[in-house]
Amino acid sequence: MNSRKIKTWAWVHKWSSLVCTVFMLLLCLTGLPLIFHHEIGHLLGTEVEAPKMPAGTPHISLDRVLEVAKARHPDRVVQFASQPEDDDGLWFVTLTPTPAPTDDFKSVAVDARTGAVLAQPKFDEGFMYVMFKLHVDLFAGLPGKLFLGFMGLLLLVAVVSGVVLYSPFMRKLDFGTVRREKRPRLKWLDLHNLLGIVTLVWVFVVGATGMINTWADLVIKYWQYDQLSALLAPYKDEPVVAVNERASVQRSMEAAMERAPGMKLSFIAFPGTSFSSPHHTTFFLRGNEPFTSKLLQPVLVDAKTAEVTASPKLPWYLWALLVSQPLHFGDYGGMPMQIIWALLDIATIIVLGSGLYLWLKRGNTVPSASRKAKEHEERQPPEPVGVAQPEPAAALKGQA
Repeated sequence: MNSRKIKTWAWVHKWSSLVCTVFMLLLCLTGLPLIFHHEIGHLLGTEVEAPKMPAGTPHISLDRVLEVAKARHPDRVVQFASQPEDDDGLWFVTLTPTPAPTDDFKSVAVDARTGAVLAQPKFDEGFMYVMFKLHVDLFAGLPGKLFLGFMGLLLLVAVVSGVVLYSPFMRKLDFGTVRREKRPRLKWLDLHNLLGIVTLVWVFVVGATGMINTWADLVIKYWQYDQLSALLAPYKDEPVVAVNERASVQRSMEAAMERAPGMKLSFIAFPGTSFSSPHHTTFFLRGNEPFTSKLLQPVLVDAKTAEVTASPKLPWYLWALLVSQPLHFGDYGGMPMQIIWALLDIATIIVLGSGLYLWLKRGNTVPSASRKAKEHEERQPPEPVGVAQPEPAAALKGQA
């Protein structure tokens, strides 16, 4: 590339990096404990587990589970019910004042074998909750998510422009060179470039999936408008089915499972909630393999008759969303993948921190020494044009 193109790409890299770097640092720092949220939950004693029982212990009816949960909060309605991915001996029941979306919810953990209430976990407080909210929406709801999504877009621009500039930056240096004998700023420049290119693919993947995740609310609403609205048109003007008019939820679940044999239950959305309709209980089923376990299949069951009404296939954009969520946090490969994700996250924090350091020190490119020392410095491989005049602060990190 000629000098003009290098300067243009350097300008793009510099400003896309500078605008998003502070927020990417925040996402890196908050994302690190979220990678190990299950393990931290066990350590803090906030993770609810069903007691061990002999294999084959019979489960009580789902209707009974809901009755037990409802008895703890009789003034509320059941909005969702779910089971952990690796434990079918436990039910989490979410109760809210109305079926409408709200942050005012109570959760009750019920043993699926005995009906005993194991805990009433509070998911809206504590260290992990603060980390999660900062990471997802900065405690600002949908506007916060969209803002972080824009920061993710700037991150991808910074990554692409950094790749374009890497070759002219390092044309006179061997790959991996860190000039430790030079002044600190030059050493950090080499380390910044090295870690940036080494973590390139991971940062791009995590940044892209993080950006997609910020669109989740909008994507789901579009799916409801685009596909569910046609299926639910016959029930458009009907009120939410009253609880005393509903068929057995256990029977409804069995009907849903028969429609998709070989799949497992992920969660249930009750009539009138954001993931269902006023006339249906919607069962979201998942596959058994590591990959298919992240993909959901909705089955709509008539809340009055317990008959399956529809089982629409999810469109490609919802598949992309569901696949990106576990990939973003390294949930596919167990502990080894989590450790790799954490190490790459730490490396990216160094990249971001060094980028800020290089930007703050940009006015000190020529050391205050003798002319002879300056000439000696000029005989060394030149600093990358796009970084040295002035330094772009690289921002290589997505919403981890």
